[in-house]
Amino acid sequence: MAELQDEVIRWLSETALADHEESVETIETHISRIVLSGQRAFKMKRAITLPYADFSTPERRLAACKKEVALNRRTAPELYLGTRLITREAGGTFTFDGPGELVEAAVEMRRFDQSCLLDHMAEAGMLTPSLMTQVAGVIADFHRSVPPVHAGSGAANIAAVMDINRAGFATSHVFAADEVAALDSSFRAALRSHTGLLDRREAAGRVRHCHGDLHLRNICLLDGIPRLFDCIEFNDALATIDVLYDLAFLLMDLWHRKCPTLASLVANRYLDIADEEDGFALLPFFMALRAAVRAHVIATQCQAMRTEAPPEERQRLVAEARAYFALAGEILRPVPPRLVAIGGFSGSGKTTVADALAPHLGAPPGARVLESDRIRKAMHGVSAETRLPDAAYSATISASVYRTIAERIGSILESGGSVVTDAVFDRTSDRVRVQQAAIARGVRFLGVWLETDPDVLRQRVRGRKGGPSDATLDVLSRQLAGTLTELTWHRIDAGRDLQAVVDEVGNLVEADPPLDRTSPGA
Repeated sequence: MAELQDEVIRWLSETALADHEESVETIETHISRIVLSGQRAFKMKRAITLPYADFSTPERRLAACKKEVALNRRTAPELYLGTRLITREAGGTFTFDGPGELVEAAVEMRRFDQSCLLDHMAEAGMLTPSLMTQVAGVIADFHRSVPPVHAGSGAANIAAVMDINRAGFATSHVFAADEVAALDSSFRAALRSHTGLLDRREAAGRVRHCHGDLHLRNICLLDGIPRLFDCIEFNDALATIDVLYDLAFLLMDLWHRKCPTLASLVANRYLDIADEEDGFALLPFFMALRAAVRAHVIATQCQAMRTEAPPEERQRLVAEARAYFALAGEILRPVPPRLVAIGGFSGSGKTTVADALAPHLGAPPGARVLESDRIRKAMHGVSAETRLPDAAYSATISASVYRTIAERIGSILESGGSVVTDAVFDRTSDRVRVQQAAIARGVRFLGVWLETDPDVLRQRVRGRKGGPSDATLDVLSRQLAGTLTELTWHRIDAGRDLQAVVDEVGNLVEADPPLDRTSPGA
């Protein structure tokens, strides 16, 4: 069968060249073979059978191609042009959509510049916070658009994924049986600890027919807009998952590529938009499972390599599979939750420091960032960039914002997640409330107050463009006119370089110096 597919690949390439295409490129994955020519891409399924996919006959491959087009048109309709039958005609020649024998099927796609793939952009250092914030919004919108699927408990859903994962490891010889068994045992233990939460999320409709393979290589910029493509079509069980497990593939990919700040940002921006914060503590578990998926997929790809393949390519794939395998084990290791509260007047850099600190606090993808400005906007049902009227900053509403922050801190800490919260925190009662949220749950707490020269604060507020803060110079003036009492949080000079400030806060977290917990402002 592989030989027949080789013939089809040669035919596609020769047809493209005959049509005066200057070059033809082929791409091989563990389940697909792709021919790129001119403005089109033709994607065929390999004639293989795996624990999670059966492409053993032309009819099965045709069905998979049709399903791929239908599902991917949910998120990238411009890319997926249709399904093409490849038939053998009289004399043994191949043609598209002829009356002869079906020998192959292909998804016809609009070709795009490979530099627009987000994995290529990551390698080139071109992923920006603005772009990844946009990606988080696209994913959240997609998840909202697909209906819930109730086909068993949430824990059973993830257990099925783990079963497929374990079977996938068995198809290759990259990993020893004992190390696979040890990792699987760690996953089973983690699953038992999360069973209740997974089941509650399934009952609440958080399991949906998602993308299923949402890593950087399957997101592209099309006409400047992020598009999700190449979703899982060959196994509904692998794509019918908790929406946060879907998101976790992207988070893991960013973390694996040494982009922890972007992983943390995507997680937090997604949770700012979507009502999924109850599952925040599941993200490390989900990310570890995603890393294991990549490990076994790459190991399977290595196993499928032909004997004449260059040995250095095989070695590269083995090393990559082992790197993902190791990452899965690292992420699974439990990390005690922490709470860091960052206060300061407008322009002190609270949010910037919080976002920079978050990836280094707690298990991957880092801490949940609870920002008073975003919470206030969400309470009013508007986007973070929408300016609120002065009435939205009344003492009553502000008190409600701080109560909400404390309540959400408590919920996240109880589930095992870490939190960084930033707000002005110029009132003793608000500082006490957040610290008590940590003390009541036996979680270590660090309070930080950022301070700098008032003229620096004024300059920063005056120069702000966009973002969730509505602070004006008048607001800052009122803050500066107030009196801080019983402030025992660690005072840090915020007039310096950002990294110096972040490093100092990080050093305080590492040192975990004792605070006077009896003081009302501690």
